[in-house]
Amino acid sequence: MDGVMPHWLTKRAYLEPEKIAMELESGEKISFLDLKQKSEMFAKQLQTLGVKHGTHVGILSANHTSFIIAIHALSYIGAVAVLLNVRLTREEINFQVNDSNTSLLLTDEVMEQSAKKMSLTIPVQTFSEVETLKPGDLGVRDEIHTAEAFTIIYTSGTTGFPKGVIHTYGNHWWSAIGSVLNLGVDASDKWLATLPFYHVGGLSIFMRSVIYGIPVYVVPKFSEHMVHHAIMHKKVTIASVVPVMLKRLMNRLENDIYPQTFRCMLLGGSAASFSLLKKAKESQVPVFQSYGMTETSSQIVTLSPGVALEKIGSSGKSLFPAQVQIRHQENDGIGEIHVKGPMVTYGYYNRDSENKTVFSDGWLATGDLGYIDREGFLYIVDRRKDLIISGGENIYPSEIEGALLTIPGIEEAGVIGKDDDEWGKVPVACIVKMNPSITKESILSVLKDLLASYKIPKEIIFMDRLPRNSSQKLMRGELLKHIKKM
Repeated sequence: MDGVMPHWLTKRAYLEPEKIAMELESGEKISFLDLKQKSEMFAKQLQTLGVKHGTHVGILSANHTSFIIAIHALSYIGAVAVLLNVRLTREEINFQVNDSNTSLLLTDEVMEQSAKKMSLTIPVQTFSEVETLKPGDLGVRDEIHTAEAFTIIYTSGTTGFPKGVIHTYGNHWWSAIGSVLNLGVDASDKWLATLPFYHVGGLSIFMRSVIYGIPVYVVPKFSEHMVHHAIMHKKVTIASVVPVMLKRLMNRLENDIYPQTFRCMLLGGSAASFSLLKKAKESQVPVFQSYGMTETSSQIVTLSPGVALEKIGSSGKSLFPAQVQIRHQENDGIGEIHVKGPMVTYGYYNRDSENKTVFSDGWLATGDLGYIDREGFLYIVDRRKDLIISGGENIYPSEIEGALLTIPGIEEAGVIGKDDDEWGKVPVACIVKMNPSITKESILSVLKDLLASYKIPKEIIFMDRLPRNSSQKLMRGELLKHIKKM
């Protein structure tokens, strides 16, 4: 259902023109009025390039203020932003540009040469080049239609071709509202952004900023030292991270304690190990584990403040506007997670057949496995496609990874299923170790007391690092390729 509301940035600049919208490490600060004026000007300059309502415009850029200005500029035109992962190959970028019917690509100066070598069939413009153009006189929109498409963000594509997830203004709005109804908002709030802006978890921070009227502290690229400094000295109250980031922050924290004003470490991306969450609790770090995906416009299930330390390992309950169900349950209560709510996409771009398969009566089949306890708290177990069925037994890689990460000296662990003539599949563990004295034998000795025999990895492979995508999710497909080459 379409609704109409004042343009978010225009309204925020009207209500609080001098309030800070973005704060950079350099000390530069951009007010909401500054952001509005820069975005409106950029919109008028884009119009001279033929960008109009409904035009699909790609953005290929690292975390930069111009990225956010461009996003708001496109909303002032009614164009659709197609957010592209800077770590993709030329072939992958070309696929997404063509698949999404993108007409123009915007990029930063760092990515300019790479972008122009991709043999794209569309014009490529840097942010700086656009800023030199004479602005058009077509005017900008002063209202937002919630049913209109605003962004397209591609899924990670760990299997098959990635799919473009369509987000409407309404999806982004309700994602922000669902979050604030859970976490609340304080006049002193400042949200730290270090996740990639082209990822829905990073972009959503800037949507909340405008809707709530709070500043964003920008850390262009994750560094545990920079994030630690921002929390300790820059009055950051909320930070969005993924498990790998949290682990590095906990190692950096050592015996320090974050200020009491720091009220939320919002954890997403993938399930964190119990040992990591326990360590965070012991360090008095308020970790709020969440569950979401590109299709849900960021989080859709999150722990609430009152139970964050009691329900370690749970992702919480569905946010106020959302619903969650477990379907196709096994005897252990584990089944596929289905979600519904106004923050859930209405579909993938140009994927009619898949939309009919994944969506039913407003419910989205996530492909993730989990269970809900007696109190209604959701626990994520694994991706359905990652499930290892060995001799008829279900083996969840995350359970084995959690056991491995309890062993001192193991930095990272990734488990996959390998084809086996006798059992169908058997688990194989890939490990990054900090302690060189750790051996396969010592690991197996510990696991015998933690896991059933059929869950114990049949092979253990030591690696320098595990392959992860831009949102730091483990790429199990790449692990499998690595093993097959051995």
